[in-house]
Amino acid sequence: MTANSRSHRRRLAIAIVGLLAIVGVFVVKLVDIQVVRADEINTESLGKRSVPVDVYGTRGSILDDKGVVLADSVDRFDITISPEDAKPFEREGADGKEVTVSVAEAAAEIGAITGQTPESILAVISGALAADPDSQWAMLTKTVDLDVYRAVAALEIPWTYFARVPGRVYPNGSVAGNLVGFVGSDGTPLAGIEEDQDSCLASVDGEETYEKGADGVRLPGSTVTTKQAKDGGDVVLTIDSDLQWFSQQRLAEQVQAVGGTYGIATVMEVKTGKLLAVAEYPTVDPNNVDATAEADRGSRAFSAPFEPGSTGKSLTAASLIDAGVADPLTQVVAPYRQIFPNGADINDSDYHDPENLTLTGVLMESSNTGMSLLGDKLDEQTRYDYLKKFGVGTETEVGFPGESGGILNDLPWDNQSHYATTFGQAYSTTAIQVASIYQTLGNKGVRMPVQLVEGCRQPDGTITDAPAAQGTQVVSESAATQTVNALESVVTDGWLSDTLTIPGYRVAAKTGTAQMSDGNGAYSHSYLVSLAGIAPADDPQYVVSVNIANPVTITSSAASAPVFQEIMTQVLKTYRVKPSTEPSPNLPTTW
Repeated sequence: MTANSRSHRRRLAIAIVGLLAIVGVFVVKLVDIQVVRADEINTESLGKRSVPVDVYGTRGSILDDKGVVLADSVDRFDITISPEDAKPFEREGADGKEVTVSVAEAAAEIGAITGQTPESILAVISGALAADPDSQWAMLTKTVDLDVYRAVAALEIPWTYFARVPGRVYPNGSVAGNLVGFVGSDGTPLAGIEEDQDSCLASVDGEETYEKGADGVRLPGSTVTTKQAKDGGDVVLTIDSDLQWFSQQRLAEQVQAVGGTYGIATVMEVKTGKLLAVAEYPTVDPNNVDATAEADRGSRAFSAPFEPGSTGKSLTAASLIDAGVADPLTQVVAPYRQIFPNGADINDSDYHDPENLTLTGVLMESSNTGMSLLGDKLDEQTRYDYLKKFGVGTETEVGFPGESGGILNDLPWDNQSHYATTFGQAYSTTAIQVASIYQTLGNKGVRMPVQLVEGCRQPDGTITDAPAAQGTQVVSESAATQTVNALESVVTDGWLSDTLTIPGYRVAAKTGTAQMSDGNGAYSHSYLVSLAGIAPADDPQYVVSVNIANPVTITSSAASAPVFQEIMTQVLKTYRVKPSTEPSPNLPTTW
């Protein structure tokens, strides 16, 4: 063998060994990549091209008692861009040929739809790139509606992206706005049923991921749901939206006509305690919350207590009858002014000579002195207990956001309060509590839990969280019926008889005028005038209560009376209540 042959073989062997070494390195690296670190590398790679996206569940609706939508969820869209990819692109022109669209031209097209200036859009891009030259995300505009989304999407600008976000809409505007409430721009519930029933309405967000290519564009078919979204339930209210609208309209007209600052009108079903309407003026339109003063965005019916004044005399009358110390014909001599042995000084609203009144007459004439003298037949503890049983001093079962339970001072009362509580002063109630008191009287003495929400309707149609419906006997059936019969005198013989009468129906009602607090523990020079009543008095079905604060042109219950009559008439008509078949008892008012 020649020297050349041996040299050639040596070189070949070295080459083979070298080649095997190189192949070995690649094999080891391949095993490391595909086997040893496969999961780690795949996760890292997916992380760089996989994009997580929130998938929003749909917030539940708020419905009236017939299914009319008062609050609903709609699709809104955030438009974002990838600043790094914001470059000219090709688009088919009108003549079918490809044309180049510059970034400035694209910005102008977007702005023409969203209402932004091209300069502001370009500033978003340049600002994002200045902060991060590799920026792939910047918010262009938030929560646009479906029409804007479709128009921008139709431009087919490759570096624009769209994210569905939940929005809230209130189809009936301010109708029941005081009850429905509203949500913030970020979807946070801020008031009313939106806040109170958030546990029912709230959805659970899910998540999905998609993969993007090198150009930042979503790869078709790459979307994977990693967490399923869950829709919220629907809240079903007891409110009749048509009756709510009528009540709001009529109340607003009267409050403005008499120069009042606000008004409340409540309709309650006697046998169930269900609220069919809670009208307020002013009230909020949840679609445009900022247009309403902050003080008017909630519900005064639940949150603003006031002394009920003479509408509270009905409670005292029922208590006296139930305790067996009086009846509608019990006699009293009622002077204009009465100074009691403890020093309490009570007077009626207008001067009059001493009057021989029955308890019925005391209610009809709304005599403070007469009710004080009769009320003194019950000791403080007994009267306090009756007030508590009627719901005074305790929040209703509704538990509305910001709800007040009113104010009922603990015993012993001071000398003046000892008598003032008999005629609706020295304690306070909300409008809802007043309606509940009259519901109790109309329901044979049985107080029903106040209801505003029927329950939460789940996506599968089942109703959960239905409210309690067990009543409590507050006074006897006889005491309640006798009180209602006595209250009919206010309508048949009282000074507002012509205004309160509803042809064909017996109506029991009580007027009330009370001084309002000045906010510092004293009375102001402002009044809240009220009227609360029941119809038909012979078979009570509905309660209507009306309150107007600070009326100017009419400063008595005459300001509330027309609203009461018109709303009650509408209620009787709406629910097709049969007319009364027996005449009013016409109980004696004097002796």
